[in-house]
Amino acid sequence: MSAVLPVTPTVEAAAGHRLALRRFTRNRLAVAGLAVVVLFLLFCFAGPLLHSTDQTHTHLTQVNLAPSGAHLLGTDAVGHDELGRLMYGGKVSLLVGLAAGLLATVIGTLWGAVAGYAGGWIDAVMMRVVDAGIAIPALFILLVVSAITTPDTWGLVVILGLVSWLVPSRLVRAETLTLKGRDYVLTLRAIGGTHGRAIGRHILPNSVSTVVVAATFQVADAILLVAYVSYLGLGVQPPSTDWGGMLSAGLTAAYSGRWWLIVPPGLAIILVVCAFNAIGDGLRDAFDVRGRG
Repeated sequence: MSAVLPVTPTVEAAAGHRLALRRFTRNRLAVAGLAVVVLFLLFCFAGPLLHSTDQTHTHLTQVNLAPSGAHLLGTDAVGHDELGRLMYGGKVSLLVGLAAGLLATVIGTLWGAVAGYAGGWIDAVMMRVVDAGIAIPALFILLVVSAITTPDTWGLVVILGLVSWLVPSRLVRAETLTLKGRDYVLTLRAIGGTHGRAIGRHILPNSVSTVVVAATFQVADAILLVAYVSYLGLGVQPPSTDWGGMLSAGLTAAYSGRWWLIVPPGLAIILVVCAFNAIGDGLRDAFDVRGRG
C-alpha cells in the first residue's frame, strides 16, 4: 500500500492560485480590463517609437490646429502634437500609478503583516497609526506637500506611496490574524522557527491573493490622485506632463470648441482606471474561496 504524501501549504497555495487563474480568465469584464491596460501600455511606451514627436520645444506656427492627417488629434496651445502628448503624458501617469501602487502595497503589506503577527500592544499602536492616517484625506496631504515643493516624477511616486499604504495594511493585517493560528505556523514556532521566517515563509506567501487585489486597486487610486494634483497645477511641471496636466491645460480651450485638448486625456483616465478596477474585481472574485466549487 503506497504512502500518501501530505499536502504542504505551499503546494496547496499553488493549486489555489492555478484555480484562481482559471476563474479569472472566465471573467470577461476582468479580461477586457486587462486587455485595455495592455493596449495603453503599448500605446504609451511603444507608441512613441512609431509616432515620434517633439514634446519639448514650442511650435508657434502650428498652435491649436484641428485634427487632420498631419496631426491626428490636433495640436495644443504651444504647437505640441496632441497624439504624441497623449502618449508622453500617459507614460508619466502609468509609470507613477504603477510604481506608487507597488510601493504603497509593499509598505502596507509589511506593516500589516508585522502588526497582525505581533498582536498585543504592538498591534494596537501600529493600527492606531493607520487609523490616524486614514482620517486625513490623501488628497489634502498631496496638496500640502505639492505646495511646499515641486515634485518630479519619482518624487510623486514616493509621496503617493507614503500616503496610500494604509488600506493595504489593514487588509493584510486581517489576513495575518487568520493565518498565524494555522497549524503549519504553530508547528514552525514550536520547532524554534523565528518570527521573520514565519512571516516570510508562511504568512506573506499565503497572503498573495489579498496583496495582488490590493495592489490593483492601489494603482487605480494612484492614477486618479496624480490626475487630481496635476489638474490643480501641482503635479509634474512643464515640459513634462501627464493626463491630469493635459486636462488642466485644455480646460479653457474646451470652451472655444477645441475638444481634442480635453476629450482624449479624459477618456484615457476613465478607461485606465475602470480597467484596473475591473481587474481588481476579477481578481477578488477569482480568489474568493466562497465561489470555488
